[in-house]
Amino acid sequence: MIQKIDIMELSYKEMEEFITKEGFPSYRTRQIYHWLYQKKINNFKQMKNIPLDLITTLESLFQLKIMDSIRTIRSEDGTIKFLFRLEDGQLIESVLIRNKNRNTACLSSQVGCMWRCLFCASGREGFKRNLQVGEIVGQLLAMEIISGEHINNIVFMGMGEPFDNYQQLIKAIIIINEKWGINIGARKITISTCGIIPGIEKLSENQLQVELSVSLHAVEDKVRTFLMPVNKKYPLKKLISACRKYVRKKNRTITFEYLLLKGINDSPKQAKKLSYLISDFKSKVNLIVYNPISNQSNLSSSEEETILSFQQILKNNHIPVTIRYSKGRDVEAACGQLKVSYLNIL
Repeated sequence: MIQKIDIMELSYKEMEEFITKEGFPSYRTRQIYHWLYQKKINNFKQMKNIPLDLITTLESLFQLKIMDSIRTIRSEDGTIKFLFRLEDGQLIESVLIRNKNRNTACLSSQVGCMWRCLFCASGREGFKRNLQVGEIVGQLLAMEIISGEHINNIVFMGMGEPFDNYQQLIKAIIIINEKWGINIGARKITISTCGIIPGIEKLSENQLQVELSVSLHAVEDKVRTFLMPVNKKYPLKKLISACRKYVRKKNRTITFEYLLLKGINDSPKQAKKLSYLISDFKSKVNLIVYNPISNQSNLSSSEEETILSFQQILKNNHIPVTIRYSKGRDVEAACGQLKVSYLNIL
């Protein structure tokens, strides 16, 4: 029995090559993409303007499925958290963050995560596997179908480290960006990394004009290693150097995420050191208020006064800075709260 391929694994170019190889005109690719990503069909026979012989060919080689959502939870602030079950039974979470003029999908790139950052729930049970292209794109389509909302902004800040799944990530972004498909602009797509230097270097060579966000969270190696074990492999000095080279190569601004933790990384001295560390290249800082996770009692959020003081020091040193008060905290949908353990519902 032939193992059918998820049709959402195919880029536009791959789809076009397949269509023409089968003897059909190339414009059929545009029509198929429209049905898949605009109409969001779940059956090939719903493609009303596609000839029957092409539909039969598609059915014989490809599978078309909508991501299996087994639970959605709505926050008081309008945020929606989705729990998806994959074909092999693994679970991932995705989040829809709703704003007045922008709906942002926070997508996962892996089941679990290998880096085990102290403040993040996603790595608690370790790394399970990478997501396939269709599973990454499928999250977005399922979220639109279930919510009825049009999503116009993407952040890869869900479960997993995106650069540890680089090839699948980039191909999924190409499909999401494709004008005949989902058509979300590259500058509306952000990749967030915990500091994987090879991924930053690869992205600097890529033509995609996506946004890059780097989780920094500390300005000394000792503190950063305590919070983020990835720092042992990619220490601060090398990471900042890679970011500096990225900016020079792409002429783009990098966003540094900085989670403020009481008594750990929130002193005026650390704010000044952060300003110095990133002052010589195009960058900005996103200060994040800590979102509590279960079984992590040794971390707590900085006081509001401390957060504002930290922000002001950065401003005084001409560093663009914002404060992120994450949405969805009441349903554990905020930064760092996504996880894979759901024994109570399986």
